[in-house]
Amino acid sequence: QVQVVESGGGLVQPGGSLRLSCEASGTVFGIYLKGWYRQAPGKQRELVAMFTSNENTFYPPDVEGRFTISRDNVKNTIYLQMNGLKPEDTAVYSCNYEKRPSVFDYWGQGTQVTVST
Repeated sequence: QVQVVESGGGLVQPGGSLRLSCEASGTVFGIYLKGWYRQAPGKQRELVAMFTSNENTFYPPDVEGRFTISRDNVKNTIYLQMNGLKPEDTAVYSCNYEKRPSVFDYWGQGTQVTVST
């Protein structure tokens, strides 16, 4: 079985930075870590960052320039570097992945990010 675990969340002041990690362990063959989503209380889950074809990256406008997604294939891990955090970035951040050849989406349990004074 595979385990996909996020870490690195916490409480940070506005303007601060955090680096989230999403690591796959166990039976990782066929596991593809696709990107990051977040969900704030009372809101729908939304895309934060993702890898597209050829490992290009995509960011929605509200995080572009502040967030950076990266991958370490040796460690079966993807990262989300978040700079210039704002209170509206407060949410549970989850890793999105596939179990290839299936095309279904899966999410980890998430890590809480709180931006507040």
